[in-house]
Amino acid sequence: MKAFTIDAENNIVAHASAKAAPKTEGTEVFASQDALAELAAAWPASRLIEIWNSLTGVTPVKKFTDRKKAVARIWTELQKLGGPEAPQDAHVAPEGTPAKTKASRAKKAPKPAKKAAKPAGSGPRATSKTAQLIEMLRRAGGATLEQMCKKFEWLPHTTRAMMSAGGSLAKKHGLVVISEKIGDERRYSIKG
Repeated sequence: MKAFTIDAENNIVAHASAKAAPKTEGTEVFASQDALAELAAAWPASRLIEIWNSLTGVTPVKKFTDRKKAVARIWTELQKLGGPEAPQDAHVAPEGTPAKTKASRAKKAPKPAKKAAKPAGSGPRATSKTAQLIEMLRRAGGATLEQMCKKFEWLPHTTRAMMSAGGSLAKKHGLVVISEKIGDERRYSIKG
């Protein structure tokens, strides 16, 4: 049965068995989820977060809902790795070498490129609220926030978000919404 050691710097090393795991000062050995849970009971929650976030290939977290869930997720991730079927760049290193963590890697992997906005020609379904909103914004004089909120029964912040530079009109449909203040009234429109 596979066993793991963890040191004070959260380096995790996989071993063929608990007997094969060296018992050195500052390292703790665990071979089951329950054993990991017993160790984790004495750790601050921040250590569990650090351990999780140091594993490669996982989505980093800021907190866990509870300690039991954190231990379960870490244990499950460790079980995927460290065996003979695991790839070379796995989270858990072969016996005797420390696991690769984000902190111990010399180079960081490049970030994936952001998705490009769809061309203006790709539009929403003709019957969708988005299509109706675009139609409202394209008419002469555009539309006010109140008109859009009333028609679609949206809250003002939802409507503004949809029209913002990071909203779906810009990202999904490649449209730029123009905001103009005419008198005491702010109007939104799409030109073209």
